[in-house]
Amino acid sequence: MPGKIYSLAGKRVFVAGHRGMVGSALVRRLQREDAIILAPDRSELDLTIQAQTHAWLMKQRPEVVFMAAAKVGGIAANNTFRAEFIYDNLSIAVNAIHASYQAGVEKLMFFGSTCIYPRLAAQPMSEE
Repeated sequence: MPGKIYSLAGKRVFVAGHRGMVGSALVRRLQREDAIILAPDRSELDLTIQAQTHAWLMKQRPEVVFMAAAKVGGIAANNTFRAEFIYDNLSIAVNAIHASYQAGVEKLMFFGSTCIYPRLAAQPMSEE
């Protein structure tokens, strides 16, 4: 038996990472669903700061969270600043997921990704 479809119409939806590739596509799609989109600027909400993340989520009380936020760079940046990237990205994920739980968020979707490239691939690499 198919499950019920979860309607986003009228729901307060927080899109973390709304300026990135995935987040901006989500915002465009959510606009068609008549959702109330919460997309704070980094100056308003820094997800690497636990207290700020908790306070914002408790105040805004979204019903749905899409976690598409991350510190991003490229192959060279990821390779050069490995510890900084993993620390910031773990902080973002842990802070937002825990604060979402504490704020009573109904649904949370976390998008995980990593830069993984075949070591011996011909350069430049084709999309295929």
